[in-house]
Amino acid sequence: MNTADLHTLTGAYAAHALEAEESLRFEEHLASCPSCTAEVAEFRATLARLGSAESAAPPASLKAAVMAALPTVRQDAPVLAPRAGGKRQGDRWGRRWPRFALAACLAAALTTGAVAVQQHREADRAQARATALQQQQDRFADLLTAPDARTATATAAATGGTGTGTVVWSQSRAQAAFLASALPDPAAGRTYQLWFADAGTMRPAGLLPHGTGTLLLTGTPDGADAVGLTLEPAGGSPHPSGAPIMLLPLS
Repeated sequence: MNTADLHTLTGAYAAHALEAEESLRFEEHLASCPSCTAEVAEFRATLARLGSAESAAPPASLKAAVMAALPTVRQDAPVLAPRAGGKRQGDRWGRRWPRFALAACLAAALTTGAVAVQQHREADRAQARATALQQQQDRFADLLTAPDARTATATAAATGGTGTGTVVWSQSRAQAAFLASALPDPAAGRTYQLWFADAGTMRPAGLLPHGTGTLLLTGTPDGADAVGLTLEPAGGSPHPSGAPIMLLPLS
């Protein structure tokens, strides 16, 4: 491994994707290479933002489903004291109990079945979201560890300096991603839209509905000299409807 090779390992080192021997060799290189040290710091900051951006609280529907299922949990039958003469106070109820128990069980089964179906559907939707998120994170991690991965960060001046955006791109992977942090959420009926700027011509690269989150951009960075962010109507626009909130150079 020569010095030229070491310069390409900043993303892999930040993502803890190097073997132990490679990691030690690269750390020795970092001690004398300010540019690699700065690039590792940028990659680590991007990874930290990625983790915080994708954290999510459990859905409120989960608690509601659990509370709805509680009445269907069968309780132990009461123990009745025996009456004089050896007969219990519950003899009459004891003869009727099987019919009441059967009716109660049928009602419980119907209720439990409906709750189970709802919970199953919610679990399927949650699993689909988790799978899609994992796939996106895997692709994002692969992008970060590309030998030629680069990053650029900017502050959204159009929002009064609130929020930042980071673009990560790799020509060898033909892929770019955008990470938004603490931007104001768009108003109802609006969305953030990403664009590749090709010598002044903007081509759509995906929608970001919230002010914090990540997005793997649609299309490749080939031929683009920047990535722009605009505020558009929900559903996006074929062309920007206003000046970019931020423009991050791909250089």
